[in-house]
Amino acid sequence: MAVEVTLPELGESVEGGVLVAWLIAVGDEVAEGQAIAEVSTDKVDTEVPSPLAGTVTRLVAALEDEVAVGGVLLELDPSATATATPSTSPVPEPEPTRVPSPEPAAAPAGAPATAPARALATAPLTPDVAQQRLSPLTRRLIRERGVDARTLVGTGPNGRITSEDVLVGGGSVTAAARTEPLSRMRKVIAQRMHDSLHGSAQLTSAVEADVTRIMALRARVRDAARAEYGVSLSPMAFLAHATVRALADHPLLNASIDVTAGTMALHSHVNLGIAVDAPNGLMVPVIRDAQGLGPVALQLRIADLAERARSRRITPDDLSGGTFTITNTGSRGSLFDTPILNSPEVGILATPAIEKRPVVITDEDGTDRIAIRHRTYLCLTYDHRLVDGADAARFLTDLTALVDSDDWGPEVDALLA
Repeated sequence: MAVEVTLPELGESVEGGVLVAWLIAVGDEVAEGQAIAEVSTDKVDTEVPSPLAGTVTRLVAALEDEVAVGGVLLELDPSATATATPSTSPVPEPEPTRVPSPEPAAAPAGAPATAPARALATAPLTPDVAQQRLSPLTRRLIRERGVDARTLVGTGPNGRITSEDVLVGGGSVTAAARTEPLSRMRKVIAQRMHDSLHGSAQLTSAVEADVTRIMALRARVRDAARAEYGVSLSPMAFLAHATVRALADHPLLNASIDVTAGTMALHSHVNLGIAVDAPNGLMVPVIRDAQGLGPVALQLRIADLAERARSRRITPDDLSGGTFTITNTGSRGSLFDTPILNSPEVGILATPAIEKRPVVITDEDGTDRIAIRHRTYLCLTYDHRLVDGADAARFLTDLTALVDSDDWGPEVDALLA
């Protein structure tokens, strides 16, 4: 007897999603916990696991359908064998899973085919690519762009090739200009950034900070941290810890505002968002209750969230509830930044690249001298509807002092012992 498999709860405040890919077909035997479909929500693309083992007898939902939580995706027969006859259904079944051989671009009349075009037209697909269950959009992009699928690196679950992989890694056999569709996630990011920028009064203040002590401390505890925790402490862990401490004395920056209701919410906890450059676009997973964590614990959380975001194992709950965000633009070499708020938050801090610079410092006896120091900028974007320029300046001043201090808590003290 067939059992209906429904869309499970995907996270707090997530009411449903769009079915973007089937990972199985009618007649397939699936194991409990095996991924059966990929669903796109307004927060993240995620796989849906099968709640039980059995044979797929019918696909109820169609690709691009909006499915509510609790809505039926497919029917599964726990007692059926792999020879079960696929049932007829008005719902279109997925296209065959074989990746078509790319067609070469048309050459001008009389011109010989280019070597890349001939190779793409004749090269066989390897079994690992041909047997993948790719979404219709991914198959169409491979076909239209003339991409050799064997050259693509799949960033989807279990190494599956996604439409974003084709757009990023797939070249065209011609140099002609082309129009490409936005991914669903890029559409969400674009809308959120537009709404944030036009729905608040944003401006950026910046200070230059001396992080020489942080860099020296990292060098001293590097081996001990790897031996004890399996991680190498990054400057980001120290900057995040200092930021959380500074927010305790500047509650307006750890708040949200509702102009319509005429209220503001001052949060007693710090749910620290960490911007991650993921394959399918910017994500901001959240470290909850960061006010209770030292640099080592923050480093472990940052590494875990970043890895899961980049391997597409992040959940909607991981992306919800932030109260303040840090974006580490320095990891890609940026020297300065004016980040856009992650609404409804009223503060976001960009940490650009750390550089060695010659600066004038004053010795204890009052003598000025030039020294080589590790320096960076701390760039704070804030919502001027709630936070004044003086508030932002005071926060940055206190943050700079914390960054240049020697007090990093018992975790780091233990590594120095």
